[in-house]
Amino acid sequence: MTSPAFGHEVLAAVLGIRDGRLRVLLWERARDPDRGRWALPGGGLRADEDVETSVRRQLAEKVDVREVAHVEQLSVFSDPDRTPGPRTIATAFLGLVPSDADPVLPADTAWHPVDALPPTAFDHAAIAASARDRLRAKLSYTNLGFALAPREFTISGLREHYVAALGHPVSATNLQRVLTRRDLLAPTGETAPSGRAGGRPAAVFRFTDRTLRVTDAFAVLRPPAQAGTAS
Repeated sequence: MTSPAFGHEVLAAVLGIRDGRLRVLLWERARDPDRGRWALPGGGLRADEDVETSVRRQLAEKVDVREVAHVEQLSVFSDPDRTPGPRTIATAFLGLVPSDADPVLPADTAWHPVDALPPTAFDHAAIAASARDRLRAKLSYTNLGFALAPREFTISGLREHYVAALGHPVSATNLQRVLTRRDLLAPTGETAPSGRAGGRPAAVFRFTDRTLRVTDAFAVLRPPAQAGTAS
């Protein structure tokens, strides 16, 4: 029996912290099907490329995102009815853009809160949610915070990034303790300017490593009401 021919597309759920919220990059479709709905960037897989080459090419071509700090394969979405017409399988990737990066975006592309998406095309809302869940899990047991935060930050600023990504309160003191214990933070020797209220200037830190590594395979960053610690 001849195997059926399937279409194969590559999609990117690109996440970043913008205005204190975890957001995903979407573009507005101008053609049917799902004209006017918002979609993840991506497109067809070429015969001469692998899926990661494809997703990086399409991010650069379609939305000019060249400042992605981290890319990893998320999952394969293969429901026969995920798109109308001929069956199309999607290989989805998670991408992360630091908050101090400002990639150039075309007029039809914008950042949208992951927890308040506009009407989305096909199964793209489910893919965005899967990317959010992957990010939340990895923030607990890896150093992936480097891909969301600016290169230099105060502990209170870093805490705000973790709060936005995790979706629950995070103790700044506990966060610093956990990341320091894992040897992930290094002081720069600089301090941030004092705010209007004055007070002692806050120390500025950076991540010791900006490539992904597992730091505590069984750790979970829990809300303070549950535990307040990474265990």
